[in-house]
Amino acid sequence: MFVDELTPFLQELARQPVAFCGGFFSGLFRLDLAEDPVKSWLSKQGAEPTNAGVQTTNNSSASQGPQSIDIE
Repeated sequence: MFVDELTPFLQELARQPVAFCGGFFSGLFRLDLAEDPVKSWLSKQGAEPTNAGVQTTNNSSASQGPQSIDIE
């Protein structure tokens, strides 16, 4: 039972151990890949940090405050 849950993690660890460990430790230490010094180190290594964890809102009405709605 428990082994079935760990199988995907172990497969990824076996395929790409450096990337897996880097992602694991960056999540463990809550490092933001888009901030320095991690960002500058990644750019020196030739990698581009992604903003996968960053949520952006392009909705201009969000900054206008509360809005009323009509419910029938």
